[in-house]
Amino acid sequence: MTTTSTTSSISLPRDSNQSLGIGRYACDFMSGRIGSPGDVVAARTTMFFTDSVLCGLSALACRTNAPTILRDEAHEYPRDNGACCLGSTARVSPEKAIAANASAVREWDSNGTNFGYNPELGHVAGEFGHNDFYAVPIAAAQVAGLDGAAALRGMICLDEIRGRLAEVFSLKSYKIDHVVHGAIGSAAVYGAMLGATPEQIESAIGMTVAHYVPWRAIRAGHQLSDSKGASAALSTEAAVLSMQRAMRGFVGPGDIFRNPEALWRQFEPTSGDCPFDLVLSHSGDDFAVMGMHFKLGLYEHQSAGALQGLIDLLSANPDLLENPSMLKGIHITAYEPAFGIIGDPAKRDPHTRQSADHSMVYIVSTMLRKAFDFAAEAGTGAIADGNDAWWKKLMLEPADYGRDALHNEMTRRLMDGIEFKHGGSEYDERYPDGIPTSMRINLADGRELDSGFVMYPSGHARNTTCDLKDILAHKANLLGRIAMEDPGSIIDRCNGMSELDAPGLLSLLDCQIELRDHID
Repeated sequence: MTTTSTTSSISLPRDSNQSLGIGRYACDFMSGRIGSPGDVVAARTTMFFTDSVLCGLSALACRTNAPTILRDEAHEYPRDNGACCLGSTARVSPEKAIAANASAVREWDSNGTNFGYNPELGHVAGEFGHNDFYAVPIAAAQVAGLDGAAALRGMICLDEIRGRLAEVFSLKSYKIDHVVHGAIGSAAVYGAMLGATPEQIESAIGMTVAHYVPWRAIRAGHQLSDSKGASAALSTEAAVLSMQRAMRGFVGPGDIFRNPEALWRQFEPTSGDCPFDLVLSHSGDDFAVMGMHFKLGLYEHQSAGALQGLIDLLSANPDLLENPSMLKGIHITAYEPAFGIIGDPAKRDPHTRQSADHSMVYIVSTMLRKAFDFAAEAGTGAIADGNDAWWKKLMLEPADYGRDALHNEMTRRLMDGIEFKHGGSEYDERYPDGIPTSMRINLADGRELDSGFVMYPSGHARNTTCDLKDILAHKANLLGRIAMEDPGSIIDRCNGMSELDAPGLLSLLDCQIELRDHID
């Protein structure tokens, strides 16, 4: 077969050279030869971008370890026509700026998420992914002298490539880290924005897959390390280096998706084809980014159903918060992989932020502890009115994972009273369409509060009930005020990125970051 196209997408069948096809798609999309994304696509991508920048600025303000190290490292590589790190207009080698910025936006694990689910095409591999990679089109535009509209187009293109790959191949099933999909998209978009040919992009993708595949060992262990949060940053740095080398003439392995020794066919053997077909949108509203989800605070997204269940129960039963001794036990039921990832017995006693934000019992207990604290201050359990107000009131923030919070006595008592179990096929069959979770709270007076089945919590792409823009505006301000007294200017700049000219894009990320106490 050969590549086929419609008025809104191209298809790269499994018996075609898909790495070359991705290169052609990226070049054609970025040059404008194809592609007219709908306004809703541009708007949603901009929302994810702004969200990521505020996550990154606050992480740097709190002097988190990996982002600080990588940012300091980047400034050791000055380059006249380079790219800029968050909070600076100093130009450095683009791959170093990308590594620093991607690490910063990912550090809190609070930016966007996808679950690789496209039932219309039968592409439901369910691979995770995150909106960690916007540093790539920003850097490429700064190096090439392009404007904000070009940078936004690059973001849409990168999300499309990595998002569609997540729909057709589950890396996690083979203990490979999900950032490989983003690294492939990064190589393609960086090259296309800098004038690479499709063949050069094919070489760069081949080098990235053949030389730089990260295992999920970076996410294993009783207490997680910097490698977990910096995974996207380091893989993307390698992808951009591969693209730069390909543009200088280095020839990497071609046709990597059909290569019998590459990961795709090693894990899913075929007689010669790639294990999957790939469909990439270029026009209209059906882009991968439209199925990606927002985190409304700092928490592992697999816990979002439980947090929504908790908010639903507290808002309906605010009297619970007026007397903590009324609480006798909490029972949470969810699906795999939520149970496996954030129900790991080692996560019942987290001692680092990276482990705490992957602990269901810690995340839920911390939100509940905050609710008790607010109720004690207010003298009433009715501390908010309506779903959106409850999310904003109880939003989990960096301080909720600091040293004091990790060892808060009430939080630890609440953690001991939580039972978290796997719900079996009834729950598993509904993922990754939703985040199937239920919560029951037992009270001393004999009542049992039941959340019922939670599928589409606030922030989920298929949630239609919350005021997403309002909650995200609160989150941006909350995180922004960690980094500076008034974050309004940087928020407005990010929201208006598509209107910036090339000089304006160079100063897009410029701001004075006020350093705070360490969170780690």
